[in-house]
Amino acid sequence: MSTEHMDGRPQRNLTALSIAGFDPGSGAGITADLLTFAQFGVFATSAITALTVQSTRGVRRVEPVSADLLHDTLQELEADLPADGIKVGMLGSAPQVEVVARFLQQVRSKRPITVVLDPVLVSSSGAILLDPAGLGAMQRELLPFVDAVTPNAPEAAVLTGMPCASELDAERCAAELCGRYPKLVPVVTGGHLEPPSDLVLWEGSPTWIAGRRLQSRSTHGTGCVFSSALLAAFLHKGDWLAAARQAKAFVTAAMQNATPRGSGCGPLNLLGKPKPISAS
Repeated sequence: MSTEHMDGRPQRNLTALSIAGFDPGSGAGITADLLTFAQFGVFATSAITALTVQSTRGVRRVEPVSADLLHDTLQELEADLPADGIKVGMLGSAPQVEVVARFLQQVRSKRPITVVLDPVLVSSSGAILLDPAGLGAMQRELLPFVDAVTPNAPEAAVLTGMPCASELDAERCAAELCGRYPKLVPVVTGGHLEPPSDLVLWEGSPTWIAGRRLQSRSTHGTGCVFSSALLAAFLHKGDWLAAARQAKAFVTAAMQNATPRGSGCGPLNLLGKPKPISAS
């Protein structure tokens, strides 16, 4: 059975799995991922890595689920609802990283699958979400099984151990990631750069997607939404640059159309349909 594509062409049914934390304020994590996938016409399943106490005012507490529970959830979903693509977000511990890495290795041994990693290391309010042991496991064990990674500039700096405060820095960080993981597509998001443009390094060619600074406090979950939109768009199109362009456009519109909620950094408006992917 097929449904209709965003630009009217028939499409096959797609399933995406989100492996991420739960935000009770629905601004980021699992909730934002599911809403984003829905807007791209992708059915979504989820494996929660952590419960959090947070709101628009910040993260107050993080309670990771056990690695055993995460393992069993992933195995159950794989047996009954196998995904075409996987988005990996917040992972709260080294054992969780190892479980996900083994799961990706298992799935890839059976069939092709697309994996996007959003390396959630620190919350926008400054809470540490992955400790050094978890970061090391991510670098050694997880990134080799990932197709695209979507760090912001500070996360790119942590992943590479290099500065990332300018466009030139971002290109160097992306090149370093490609050097370590030759099949990886780094997409460095530019919210911390001036101008806030995004860098895609694909097939050896760096491309900047122009962005402009928006005056909005509805910015909570931009990284989560971008990575999920990137995965969903790629599943439809099979082109990382086109997918990144659409993901950026989707996040920009979601910020522009957001209704301010809460007293801090509020959520995006994830109820608007994405624009069709252009051929460029």
